Amino acid sequence: MAKPVIWITGASSGIGEAAAKKFSKRGHALILSARNEDELHRVKQACAFPDDCRILTLDLAVSADIAAKVATAISFFGQVDILLHNGGISQRSLIKDTLLEVDRRLMEVNYFGTVALTKAILPHFLARKKGQFGVVTSLVGKFGSPYRSSYAGAKHALHGFFDTLRAEHHQDGIAVTLICPGFIRTQVSINAVTGDGSPLGEMDQAQDQGMSPEACAEGIFKAIIKKKEEVYIGGKETFAVYLKRFLPGLFSRILRTAKVR
Repeated sequence: MAKPVIWITGASSGIGEAAAKKFSKRGHALILSARNEDELHRVKQACAFPDDCRILTLDLAVSADIAAKVATAISFFGQVDILLHNGGISQRSLIKDTLLEVDRRLMEVNYFGTVALTKAILPHFLARKKGQFGVVTSLVGKFGSPYRSSYAGAKHALHGFFDTLRAEHHQDGIAVTLICPGFIRTQVSINAVTGDGSPLGEMDQAQDQGMSPEACAEGIFKAIIKKKEEVYIGGKETFAVYLKRFLPGLFSRILRTAKVR
């Protein structure tokens, strides 16, 4: 392949769809994954070079299928150069109202599914002595936020895992870019699970006023190409990372009354 190959999970809508269009336009071959095959076909046809796109349905909650999915992904173009972990589900519920099975589901999809896919493709990267993981976490991978307890927990866990992977495999030519979006104008809040596991079914005000997914994809593309270790993408909410780091007491007081949904 003359073109670098990027595999994007969660590619059927939102940030994943916008990233697919961006990377296609900039000369990458694509492997598009999500659960909804019809939507993946729609995204493929909207890309600049649909002939260089392949579709691979994937459910991150079904770890038993992942090894076979990786083998299929590699067979499409003979290689995968970049894996952009973008698939996942969000949450909108208070801790006291959230069933433990919902907490487990969030961890299974957002953390264990991502880890399983990473471990399955890592031997391919190691054999080629190169490869890059782009990991779309969230600003709540850096600090907790009301209504997102287990979502934040899963995103925090991803930071720990991939910081470790970066340290362990730097000498093997493996790069890791952690991508932390803030409020992006997608369907993520509409599809977010509530305390009993049902979807919220409505758009957060903060989400509705957020950055466009296309602008977010531009930031992701630049971070991946430059092999940045970590990047924060969004509006003024990105300053919360620095506020938490340098003025944690003030940050805590602000967070108690912040409008986050």
